[in-house]
Amino acid sequence: MKYHKLPQDQRRALNLYVKMMRATNKLTNRIHRHLKDDNLTVSQFAVLEAIYHLGPLSQGELVHRILKSNANLTTVVDSLEKKSLVLRKRSKDDRRRVTVHLTERGEELIAKVFPRHAKIVAEELCFLDPAVQTELAMILKRFKEGD
Repeated sequence: MKYHKLPQDQRRALNLYVKMMRATNKLTNRIHRHLKDDNLTVSQFAVLEAIYHLGPLSQGELVHRILKSNANLTTVVDSLEKKSLVLRKRSKDDRRRVTVHLTERGEELIAKVFPRHAKIVAEELCFLDPAVQTELAMILKRFKEGD
């Protein structure tokens, strides 16, 4: 069935979805451009940022935090380990549990990159006044409540 023949509620929902995806993709591309300066991918930054703010995390916890598949996350952590930005430590209590920790070099890098990232995010969203930002955050949070 063609778009124009769909019921109005479906056309409205599709229209909203396309606008949300375009806005998200455009915003994400603009915000993450700066990561190239430090030779980081978006996923690598997400791992470093999560550990920086939450402390060492298992790969399972990281999968939930950064919304990547377990296989993809293993590749990301491998690449960060090769750059000496993180290290894996096996739990003494449960040998199956491996946590990912920042190295000193990783901590120094994320401590430099994160403030720049936060500034760019604020600049990109400043066209929305604070009340609208808060309202939009509350609306978007409702998507998570559906899980």
